[in-house]
Amino acid sequence: MKPRTYIQQEVAHLSKRLSRLTATQKAYAFRHCFKHYAIKRADGTNICTECGHSWKSDHDLADTICGCTCPHCGMQLEALRTRKSVFSENEYFSIVTTSKQYQVIRFFFVKSRYKAGQAAEYSIYEVVQRWISPKGTTTTVARLRGMSMLYYDQWAEYSDMEVRKNNGLHAYDIAPMCTYPRQRFIPELKRNGFNGDYHNTLPYDLFTAILSDSRAETLLKAGQYAMLHHYIRSSFDMGRYWASVKICIRNGYTISDGSVWCDTIDLLRHFGKDTNSPKYVCPTDLKVEHDKLVRKRNLQMERERTEQQRQKAIEDEKNYLKAKGIFFGLVFSDSLICIKVIESVEEMVEEGRMMHHCVGSYHNKANSLILSATIDGKRIETIEVSLKTLKVVQSRGVCNSNTEYHDRIIRLVENNTELIRQRMNAA
Repeated sequence: MKPRTYIQQEVAHLSKRLSRLTATQKAYAFRHCFKHYAIKRADGTNICTECGHSWKSDHDLADTICGCTCPHCGMQLEALRTRKSVFSENEYFSIVTTSKQYQVIRFFFVKSRYKAGQAAEYSIYEVVQRWISPKGTTTTVARLRGMSMLYYDQWAEYSDMEVRKNNGLHAYDIAPMCTYPRQRFIPELKRNGFNGDYHNTLPYDLFTAILSDSRAETLLKAGQYAMLHHYIRSSFDMGRYWASVKICIRNGYTISDGSVWCDTIDLLRHFGKDTNSPKYVCPTDLKVEHDKLVRKRNLQMERERTEQQRQKAIEDEKNYLKAKGIFFGLVFSDSLICIKVIESVEEMVEEGRMMHHCVGSYHNKANSLILSATIDGKRIETIEVSLKTLKVVQSRGVCNSNTEYHDRIIRLVENNTELIRQRMNAA
């Protein structure tokens, strides 16, 4: 895109003045971005993927466990047993530097190709620059990408490095495999507590956070690195926890796990505890305290769930009595089979459990009447009758099978549908 603002125009101008990669920087990227292997063949031959040299080793097991060193180029290698001969990998390399008042993070796309018996082939070119102002705002300079939302590595190598709109794309949020050790920083970063240690956070995320967010700056200066990492990574509302964080800082308490600590504060707040008290927000053993509160909350939820289920069961029984109570007591039989209306939700659930079918949830079916057929008190089949047509919709035995009495049961029900109609007319 064409630079429009003054900052974009300045960044576009300064970007063209950045130095090219040196041979030392390239060598560092090629060495540290990729694993280097000694390909081990079945006959005991080792092949160095870096220089292509091959040799035989007398310490095959030790090489497999501890790795080995190429006798030709001196590269430290990992053992890899494979019959493959060609390998290719892509990774990212970064350089942290400055230009005028800006903190600059440069990202390079590094490609490697290994072929057994040949020297490794490498290529590297710059794809993204993140220009961070002393206030934490960012301007992105990058190459064009292929139109894909799934594959972020489709860089157009020969396109121009230009100012680009971010548009929420994660393609520019790069986690490099390695960063060149010689780095330069703007004085504002040092002023805000940065001393060269990223504390397990990506440089771009850390820089923008401590330059634009006073709370992130405070966490860094106070040594609350775990909380800072969680804050940057999760982007939650720190305002909900900030008063408790300040209690920890004032009492010299270091939060060991930001995520667990925030969960603990949420649980304390749930139980009505004082989250401004060091007694609660500065536990001696954070994990033990967190787990205790979780168990307490789980027990509470179980009690609530049980009470809710009890209330629902009462409500279901009331509704079932209201809807089907007129049919209660209805029984008809022949010389062998007895058929009766199921008279409660609990009885219907038990019917479904014993017969291994889904009738247990049928109490909500407004236009159905559920009956149970038994012989000498033993359940045989469960019958569903339509209250609209007074026809048998289905009759199922154990596991939805039909018993030898299936047709007899259906005839018995249909011969007595007039009893059902009489109950309906009397309502």
